[in-house]
Formats: sequence, structure tokens, C-alpha cells
Amino acid sequence: MSFLLAAGLAPASEREKPVAYLGERVLTLRTALGEVSVPIEMSTDLGADPEATRAAIVFHGKGRNVKGYFNALVRAAAEAGPDAQHTILLAPQFLREEDAAAHHLPRQFLRWHAGSWTSGEPAVGPAPLSAFDVIDGLLAILGNHGRFPNLRSIVLVGHSGGGQLLNRYAIVGKQWAAISTAGVHVRFVVANPSPYFYFSEDRPLPNGSFAPFRSVTCPDFDHWRYGRVNAPRYVGDTSSAAWESHEHDYALADVIYLLGADDTDPAQVDLDTSCAGEAQGPERLDRGKAYFRYLKVRHAEEFRQQLWLVPGVAHVGSRMVDSPCGIAAVFDHGSCSGSSNSAN
Repeated sequence: MSFLLAAGLAPASEREKPVAYLGERVLTLRTALGEVSVPIEMSTDLGADPEATRAAIVFHGKGRNVKGYFNALVRAAAEAGPDAQHTILLAPQFLREEDAAAHHLPRQFLRWHAGSWTSGEPAVGPAPLSAFDVIDGLLAILGNHGRFPNLRSIVLVGHSGGGQLLNRYAIVGKQWAAISTAGVHVRFVVANPSPYFYFSEDRPLPNGSFAPFRSVTCPDFDHWRYGRVNAPRYVGDTSSAAWESHEHDYALADVIYLLGADDTDPAQVDLDTSCAGEAQGPERLDRGKAYFRYLKVRHAEEFRQQLWLVPGVAHVGSRMVDSPCGIAAVFDHGSCSGSSNSAN
């Protein structure tokens, strides 16, 4: 697959209001299946920029409010001042079927059924490509040394549904490993996702420990989105050896879990309250802390990830991104008072 930059509805019960705003620019990927596009917000043309040293890509949540997330990233960059100089700011938009229909978009625009883009599932049209493929395409463009000879760092930050997307992409994504090998450092900032991806059948217990989850009424608790069973086509090799390799690499990746200290509502409207989601904890803050403990227990010798708490913030993406902790995570400016290696 090569990449370049260029300028049927769900059942009624599964529809939601189409987005009012589409990203102002267009990212087009040229693939073996034809050209496909997604809307995108960007601070500069991606044709070439020899002065760029960093790129920051923000991924929206379920509501697909790309403009709000991009504006928050712009505000964060302004607060970072000199530390954000020569940084490319990007925000791709992943559309549902309803969005494409409501805006009468040309066929080449990718569209997904419901929230399946967060899981890396194939688009329903015009080609069965994953949101992971879109991220690969962006990273391939940014990792092109001819276009961006001085780019040294790429930070991907996703909130809620975007956080789910990044948690899974950081585990199975292909292109980030390739550009890391070429000398571009990649960081993932995973903010307030609802469920996480577990590498085993273990789930948290109320006492803080972990044990294999057993429930005759929740047989799919370890299926893809939550675990390894029935992974989408993008993943490819699903052997035990492949998953062990994915987990090893993920444990060593630069990942910051950015959790709102007040994101504790078990009835929050977009919280995954399925039995598989509930198996990970009652609400997002508990789920994030438990997941961090889970990984630390499994990788006591080699674990480089961090957990940061954002004080006074609940489930509000913009406030997470432009908070002092968000600015520190994305631009290495200042510090996060809630940074910790402990999930207690």
C-alpha cells in the first residue's frame, strides 16, 4: 500500500445524529483497492516541511467532533509555546454511514458501521480498510524522510473512543514499529477509554488482584475489542506466539494513560456497560487503574508505561487534551502533578 495526500444506512435503532462538521481538508490513501479518503484537520500542508521536528495527532471520541478536538490541540500547542514550535498538528475524522449519507460525500470517503472504527474493523465502504490502515497511512507520510527530514517525534493522543482505538493500534499497529526503527520516536497518549484490550482471560477483582473471568452469561468477554478472540483481518497472524510478541512490544512502548480523576460515573452515557465492559471495572477511572496494574504485574521486569491523573476533569475530551497534563504528555512542556507509576 502506498500513501499520498490530496486535497446503505444502519438500522434505525443503531443510528445516531450525523455530525454537523466535517474536517476541512482531505487525506487520501492510494491503495491496491483504489483511492480512499477521510476528512482531516491540519495545521500545515503535509507536502513537505524540513523544519518540522514533531507531529501531534489527536483522535476524536464516539461523537466524531474533530473540530473540537483539533481546537483543543491547537490551544495546548499555544500553551506549550517554544516546546511546540515546528510541530505539525493533525486530527483525522472517522465517519459513520449516516455521516457520509447526510453530507452526500463522494463514494471514495471511508465510512464505518456505528462505532466499529474504534475497534479496527473494516469499513463498510468503499473498501474494507481499517482505521488502523488510516493511521498507518498518516505515519507513513510523516515518516517519509524526504518530506520531513528533521521529524524526530510523533505523539498520538486519543480520548474515549479515540483512546480505545489507540490502545488497540499500539498493540497490533504495523507502521509505528517501522518508523520507530527508522529513528522516529512514537508515543501513545490513551485517555479515558471505556474498555481496554486484555492479553489473557484475567480480569480485575474487587480486592485489586486478578483472576480468570468466568461467566456463563458473558461468553464473549474475551472477544476482540476486549481480548484476542476473533480479531479483525488487519491483525493478521493470531497465533499465540504473535500475541506474545505484540504484548512484549506493547509493554516496552511509550504509552501514557491519561485518566480524568473525576471520570468516575458508572452511568456515563457512552460508558460500555456490556458484561464484557463491566468485567473490567465499574467506571473509566477504575478500569484504567486496573489495566495499568494488570500490565505491571505481567511485566514486572520490563515495563515503560506511565499512568497520569488529570485532576478535576471528568469525561471531557477537550479538557483532557489542553490540561497541563495533556500539554506535558503531547509536547513535553511542563509536568503533570498527577503523574505516577502506581495505580493505587
